[in-house]
Amino acid sequence: AYNIHVNGVLHCRVRYSQLLGLHEQLRKEYGANVVPAFPPKKIFTLTPAEVEQRREQLEKYMQAVRQDPMLGGSETFNSFLRKAQQETQQIPTEEVVLEVLLSNGQKVKVTILTSDQTEDVLEAVASKLDLPDDLVGYFSLFLVRETKDGAFSFVRKLQEFELPYVSVTSLHNPEFRIILRKSYWDSAYDDDVMEHRVGLNLLYAQTVSDIEHGWIVVNKEQHRQLKSLQEKVSKKEFIRLAQTLKYYGYLKFDPCVTDFPEKGCHVVVSAGNNELNFQVRLPNEQIKEGSFKVTRMRCWRVTSSVPMSNGPSGSSPGKSEVKLELAFEYLMSKDRLQWVTITSPQAIMLSICLQSMVDELMVKKSGGSIRKMFRRRVNGALRRSDSQQAVKSPPLLDSPDTSREPMAKLSSKLTSVSLRGISHSSSANDVGANDFHGNYAFEGIGDEDL
Repeated sequence: AYNIHVNGVLHCRVRYSQLLGLHEQLRKEYGANVVPAFPPKKIFTLTPAEVEQRREQLEKYMQAVRQDPMLGGSETFNSFLRKAQQETQQIPTEEVVLEVLLSNGQKVKVTILTSDQTEDVLEAVASKLDLPDDLVGYFSLFLVRETKDGAFSFVRKLQEFELPYVSVTSLHNPEFRIILRKSYWDSAYDDDVMEHRVGLNLLYAQTVSDIEHGWIVVNKEQHRQLKSLQEKVSKKEFIRLAQTLKYYGYLKFDPCVTDFPEKGCHVVVSAGNNELNFQVRLPNEQIKEGSFKVTRMRCWRVTSSVPMSNGPSGSSPGKSEVKLELAFEYLMSKDRLQWVTITSPQAIMLSICLQSMVDELMVKKSGGSIRKMFRRRVNGALRRSDSQQAVKSPPLLDSPDTSREPMAKLSSKLTSVSLRGISHSSSANDVGANDFHGNYAFEGIGDEDL
């Protein structure tokens, strides 16, 4: 069997014959000219070198399918991964109660099937809260880890190829929870959400929580004004004031390490307002702050060292077994590009944030609206638009050989991904031209942006 990892965590185990079955089904549905070539069968027993060659070929195949908007977004592909996840974790299909947290700590208990996919669970939560259908697309489910101070560390946005109940229970750690939060960046969309009582309550609870945890910066006078509005239960006015504050709508990440402005600097990264904000602690203990606009990132990539183990997925819950790095090439000045690297267990989540910011920018540029980014149910399943199909977690295949050393793998979210292993140095200079994702928002940058 081959281990498929998503974001460095074992998602499922599959055999060559199962992947071949998936391939044949995709060919039948979409045609041989659309589906990538599949590694051929071998008559004789494979040598260790051939086993590794097949693993690399299968990984390339899975990545190619995943990155194709039509194949990667297909129910055939996603249901294959969901079924394999359920079988690997040996969780039978049955009715269960799943707890989903809101930003204020309130727990929403929904009765679902263990085999319900992400969108089904999201809709069950929305239904329990009486959130109208046309607002469901403004929110998403996130896998988080609860910290000792009651705050949350974001692991990832739950994807359409996974079963939320299986994903969270297979980690065997009560610190991991599922939380409902808004999933857009432009605060102008708050107006849509605030039109409805439930949307307003969710947005208000999230804003209060972000202020309490220090994600939004508030001075004494602003704090007094906010407190007064809270006492009057003036939720809209509270949010309007919060919108004017620093870091409103940002997602704050755990402290990590960056190589900018110099190697080994400790940094707190926040994502929002179409940028990554850095609060860097320099070696001399001086704190400096700066921002990197997503429109000036020419490309980015995520690399990871994936453990080559056949052990149970929950064998070391919560331990950071995987070293993740997000690197982006930034237009520092008109003629100077520079790579900036962030080493963080949350690198994939950072990548998801960057891509969703780009998606939003491109939708606005084309004259669309966020409402149009979400298609309603088709044949009983909620479908997202093509612009959102890009936000994927491509699986990574491990060799079944348990004696192998961990191997650096590309784990970018997006298109133009190379499947070969990357050297442990993870230097930007070591990576070929096809190993990263090009940012299509960068193409439209003008002199005024510089």
